[in-house]
Amino acid sequence: MQTHLIHGDDSYRPSAAVAPAISVSTTFIHPTPKEEIVPGAPADYNPFEPNRHIYSRYGQGVSTRVEKLLGPICGGHAVTYASGLAAGYAAIVHYKPKRIAIRGGYHGLHMAIKVYQGSNPAVEVVDMDDELKAGDLVWIETPLNPTGEVRNIRYYADRAHAVGAPLVVDSTFAPPPLSNPFDQGADCVMHSGTKYFGGHSDLLCGVLVVKSMEEWLELWSDRTFLGSMMGSLESWLLLRSLRTLPIRVAKQSKTATELAAWLQKIEQTPQGKDFDGVPGGVIEKVWHSSLQKEASEPWFKEQMKGGVACFAINLRDPKHAQLLPDALEYFVSATSLGGVESLMEHRIISDAGADPKLCRLSIGLEDLADLKADFRQAFKTIVRSAKL
Repeated sequence: MQTHLIHGDDSYRPSAAVAPAISVSTTFIHPTPKEEIVPGAPADYNPFEPNRHIYSRYGQGVSTRVEKLLGPICGGHAVTYASGLAAGYAAIVHYKPKRIAIRGGYHGLHMAIKVYQGSNPAVEVVDMDDELKAGDLVWIETPLNPTGEVRNIRYYADRAHAVGAPLVVDSTFAPPPLSNPFDQGADCVMHSGTKYFGGHSDLLCGVLVVKSMEEWLELWSDRTFLGSMMGSLESWLLLRSLRTLPIRVAKQSKTATELAAWLQKIEQTPQGKDFDGVPGGVIEKVWHSSLQKEASEPWFKEQMKGGVACFAINLRDPKHAQLLPDALEYFVSATSLGGVESLMEHRIISDAGADPKLCRLSIGLEDLADLKADFRQAFKTIVRSAKL
């Protein structure tokens, strides 16, 4: 995977420059009259393997290179979009469901479904464990936002396919090399590429991955005429970021798993006692996939080969949850996840339906010892502040 992400687009290098150039051109010179000119899109234009570019809404050099890198590492053919929600909405438009079977997960996707229902009022939303039928679209997010809990993809794939329904898996929290939902039966995989694919908190991007070229062409056509493609600069930033994806994500996941285990020991420490310099009785629950009761089951081990780098904690006091993100020094108090810097968010700020005691953690590339030290001082600070 790492070699592919560095060299998989070598054949698309247009010049002697080692690093890709930033191209912001929206339009490209037509063939001369000596060449074949066909009204509309040229007859020989293949958007998957373009021999030239026409208009950046169709595609351009850097976005083509990005999709060539993303497809193989995700196990299919990738289409990029202007944001994760643009990709999610594109999947709904593509499958044209009569019902969408879903539960929980990112609140923004639920709002996108409501937008779709505005022009398709007959579309129903049902729970993903309800009885399914033909015409459904089954949508699962795993690992789940904001807790990082893992759902059994194979179970829902079998249920969906039994009635001829497609399964879309939002795998934003587990990009390659952490997981590959196609191995468990997904029909389409979505990523908010803003997160781990981008990895530097400086671009918006969405990705859909499908297994057939026919389906890729349908998604490309929809994207072209809905106008939801990534910008040129964002494509260049994403191409830069993908070079280091496996290294970044592996370290982030390892640190997150070890930090979650350490925080769980604090959770288990009674009030009035300390663990490793942290007062007990502050943490109510640590949410991390490695701490799930299913973590030892075969399906879980097969599905989650690399762990999870984003998880959540519930504090016993909502006031502590409000104070903690700002009390930390290395964790940035901000929404989103997947960047090189660790983030913590009092989740109710972004999601009004979230538990007011819950804080979501996105682990970056800092050293584990430094993050633990940061928690030590922050927990002491919030306990002291809450008493004032």
